[in-house]
Amino acid sequence: MKKLLVLTTAMAGLALPGLAQEVTVMGWGGAYTASQIEAYHKPFTAKTGIKVNSVDADNPATPIKAQVEARNVSIDVASVEIADAVRLCDEGLVEIIDAASLPAAPDGTPAMEDFIEGTLSECMVPTDVFSTVVAYDASKFPNGGPTTIADFFDTAKFPGKRGVKKGAKVMLEMALMADGVPAAEVYEVLGTAEGVDRAFAKLSSIKNDAVFWEAGSQPPQLLADGEVSMTIAWNGRIFNAAMADNKPFEIMWDGQVFEWEGWVIPKGAPNMEAALEFVKFSTSTEPLAAAANWISYGPPRKSSAPLVGTFKNEGKVPMSPHLPTSPENLTNALASSLEFWADHDTELNERFNAWLAAN
Repeated sequence: MKKLLVLTTAMAGLALPGLAQEVTVMGWGGAYTASQIEAYHKPFTAKTGIKVNSVDADNPATPIKAQVEARNVSIDVASVEIADAVRLCDEGLVEIIDAASLPAAPDGTPAMEDFIEGTLSECMVPTDVFSTVVAYDASKFPNGGPTTIADFFDTAKFPGKRGVKKGAKVMLEMALMADGVPAAEVYEVLGTAEGVDRAFAKLSSIKNDAVFWEAGSQPPQLLADGEVSMTIAWNGRIFNAAMADNKPFEIMWDGQVFEWEGWVIPKGAPNMEAALEFVKFSTSTEPLAAAANWISYGPPRKSSAPLVGTFKNEGKVPMSPHLPTSPENLTNALASSLEFWADHDTELNERFNAWLAAN
C-alpha cells in the first residue's frame, strides 16, 4: 500500500498543469492500435499522468469529418493516411500543427530536418511508413509462393481465392504494375482514361475469385480461415499474425505500395492542449522507434532508425528486415502519390463501386 501511495502521488505530480487529464485517441484497431498503446499511450500516461482513451475505426477520417461538421467532436487525436490528412486540412476540419514546435532529435537536429523528406505536412505529424503488400499462406504453395505482383493475378499458376481491398486506391496501382507498367510510370498511365480502363480490366481478370475486405484486421483472418490463399494486406497485420500467432504467412514485397500516416487533431477537439502534448510526445525519436518494435512499420524520423530493436523487445526477431523502408524490400516499390489521390479519390472510387456492382 505504501508503494502504491508513493506511485500514485508521483504520477499525479507529473501531470501537466492546466491540461485536461485525459485525451481520446482514435486508431485503426488490431495490431496497429496495440503498437500505439505500448509505444505511445502507456509511456505518455506514465510521463504526464494524462489518461489515454483508445478508440478505433475502420478509417478514422470518416468519423472526424462527421463529428466536426456536426460540431459534436469527441476525438482529440486521430491516425489518418496522408491523403485523408491533406483533404481534411484543405476542408478546414483539422488543426494546423506547427512543425517547429515538435521535439528535436536527441542530437539537436530540428524535427523538420529529422523527419523523412516530404512526410511532414501542414496538419499532420507522421507516425509510420506502412505498405500495402501481397501476403499468402505458405502452406497452400508447397512448391513455392508468388514472387511478382503479376502472380497475384495469375490464378492458373497460383490457384485459390484472392483477398482484394474494397477500394480504388492501391488496387488500381497494383493492377497496372501486374499488367507490365513500370512503377515510375504508374500515375502517368492512371491519369488517362485508357489507363483507368486498363487497370479495371486487369482487376476484372480476378473478380470471380475475389473476396473483398474493408477493415485491416480482415486479411489475416481470411488467410487463417482458409477463405483465400493470397490477399492484399497491410504489411504490419501480416507480420503480427506470423510472429504473434505463429501463422504460416509470408509477405511478397514485389509491387508494394508504401505511404505514411500520422496524427491529426480535429477542429473543436475537447482537449486541444493535451492533444498537442500527446502528438509531440508520441512523434519524438524514442517512441517512434519503440512502435517499430511492435509492428513492422518504418519510423518516419531518421534518428529513430538506429534505435529499432527486436519484435516486442524479446531479442529474437530483428525488426529492421521486416520494415517497408528496408532497402531489400524496395527493389520494385511504388510510393503512393498524395497529389494523385487528393485529386482523383472520389471519381475513381465511384468507378470502383460501379465496377463492383456490375455483373
